Amino acid sequence: QVQLQESGGGLVQAGGSQRLSCAASRSLGSIPIMGWYRQAPGTQRQLVATITTSGAYTNYVDSVKGRFTISRDNAKNTVYLQMNSLKPEDTAVYYCNASPSRWSWGQGTQVTVSS
Repeated sequence: QVQLQESGGGLVQAGGSQRLSCAASRSLGSIPIMGWYRQAPGTQRQLVATITTSGAYTNYVDSVKGRFTISRDNAKNTVYLQMNSLKPEDTAVYYCNASPSRWSWGQGTQVTVSS
């Protein structure tokens, strides 16, 4: 079992940027794919970005392509999500986990984008 701790969220104006971090309790080097997910009120949790072990391959849901960048630092057991040009529809609680998810969810970090 891996414990996940997301951080970096907050309130930001539309067009702004935020960088989220996800710290894991142990090495992620053996985990093939890590992902960032988000869940807006009244909706199901959605996978928005994934990254392979080496970081060579990333994938994004269409709604965030060109605006979000996922990265990972295996030495620090941390995955990041750089979010630029934020929109009100990006408002959600953001979580990280393997892809597909395999561990208990952390508490997430709330991102609120004001118009």
